[in-house]
Amino acid sequence: MADWTLRQASTSDVEAVAELRAVVLRADLERLGRYDEQRVRQRLRDGFDRTHTWVIEVEGGFAGCVALRPAKDARWLEHFYLAPRLQGAGIGSAVLRALLARCDRDGDLVRLNVLRGSAARRLYERHGFTVETEDPVDVFMMREPVRT
Repeated sequence: MADWTLRQASTSDVEAVAELRAVVLRADLERLGRYDEQRVRQRLRDGFDRTHTWVIEVEGGFAGCVALRPAKDARWLEHFYLAPRLQGAGIGSAVLRALLARCDRDGDLVRLNVLRGSAARRLYERHGFTVETEDPVDVFMMREPVRT
């Protein structure tokens, strides 16, 4: 596995993240009949909050992003995208483990949603997420904090 780091996102990262989102989600959104080239990017721009977002860097370069947004009863894992060339190399699992360790330490429940049929669902299930509800497009999952 390549070395990776997380750095706090800045407002200047939004376009790189929006573009990566469009690339990563395209196949699943097309399969679901929901892909719109402009909307996929604009939804990211509209929801981007740099204060809860980190950029994943591999070998000093932009490789992805992830957000962990606080909410009333949980933290929401959002915008977790990794460049396709780096997927399957263990980086996503390592990033997820690091974020979940923070949530476990703080006793926080974590929620997320993933597109139906997405391979990412298996990643989340391996890390203890279970399905809460689903609709024709999204699967909503949650993970209770692990007490050590």
